[in-house]
Amino acid sequence: MSTDLLTQELFKPLLKKIVSEPSAFTAQDATLAFEHLASGPTGASEAQVGSFLTALTLSGVDQRPDIVAACAKVMRKYAVQVDIAGLHQEETVVDIVGTGGDGHDTFNVSTSAGIVAAGAGAVVCKHGNRASTSTSGSADLLLSLSCPLTFPPGTLSQILTPSSKFAFLFASLYHPSLGQLAPIRKTLPFRTIYNVLGPLVNPARPQGMVIGVHSYKLGMVFAQALKDLGMKRALVVCGKEGLDEISPAGETWVWSLENDLITEQTLHPTTDFGLPTHPLSTVRGGPSDQNAVVLLALLSDSPAPPSVFSPSTASDSSSPSYDAIRDFILINASATLVVAGKAQTFKQGVELARKSMNEGGALKALDEFRKRAGLAVENAGL
Repeated sequence: MSTDLLTQELFKPLLKKIVSEPSAFTAQDATLAFEHLASGPTGASEAQVGSFLTALTLSGVDQRPDIVAACAKVMRKYAVQVDIAGLHQEETVVDIVGTGGDGHDTFNVSTSAGIVAAGAGAVVCKHGNRASTSTSGSADLLLSLSCPLTFPPGTLSQILTPSSKFAFLFASLYHPSLGQLAPIRKTLPFRTIYNVLGPLVNPARPQGMVIGVHSYKLGMVFAQALKDLGMKRALVVCGKEGLDEISPAGETWVWSLENDLITEQTLHPTTDFGLPTHPLSTVRGGPSDQNAVVLLALLSDSPAPPSVFSPSTASDSSSPSYDAIRDFILINASATLVVAGKAQTFKQGVELARKSMNEGGALKALDEFRKRAGLAVENAGL
């Protein structure tokens, strides 16, 4: 759309409609509104942006699948584009990610599970950022593992290759339009639609996804939005504790999308994955450098690092547990492998993930990403 049509004056009717007639606010309205927001201050003033995001949240319109999908499409449009069309044409490229905001501050399981799944043969192109509500975000963990994240978008084909199956897209580099909105969002005392759109706007457009949501009511919203966005296969998951991952503690709600059909079910660590349950307190995360030490030990099939798991806490059932974190990674890596088509069942996925961790596949996937990303940064002179 021409920027001449995206002015503060033309934004006023959209703002009035979301405030006075939220039930009549359509996906087309949302598309136009987000075009205004993405165009910068010429399209909407700071006061207008703050008012719009507040009204969108208070009205509940931000939890309609058609609105979520429409907003995601605009964010994808304005993102820095990457091309994976020629990569792994015979395989499903997948992502595993959570919305955040669950308040549990667990270990970096989605990033870890993505690496483990890549080590088992899945092609994983993860999209994430630094922590916003937790101690350590996906980018924080990878930076603590000495992985360069600022490689140019055009070099992705040098990183995702037949022998290198894990890549990470640093969200802040791919969504420049969000930078100008950040100061406004920080002034708002509540989460907005932007906080949950991240999982839907991976510039690589993966065909398969495992998405964790922090609330049951978001499950069907995301499943339907993914369907509207043309996703091939996905699992939307929410631990019954309000966890945006598959829970190691008990049941997880799951919305499965395949062939445009959405089905709802529950999964349990023991029944479906063949693993014991663990309280969420045993999979708490720490600072990113500490989480990196734990992950490297797990991927090296090494004993629990004493710097993190001291003997004095080994018998404390409420303290973080090395075995619990391993199982937490296994169940989420298993789901990723099922979505990628590498495993037919979750129990088979667990065994493939365990082999990846125990026999060096996951560590190789991490090392390959670190090496190739480093070369891409070096060759670009960054």
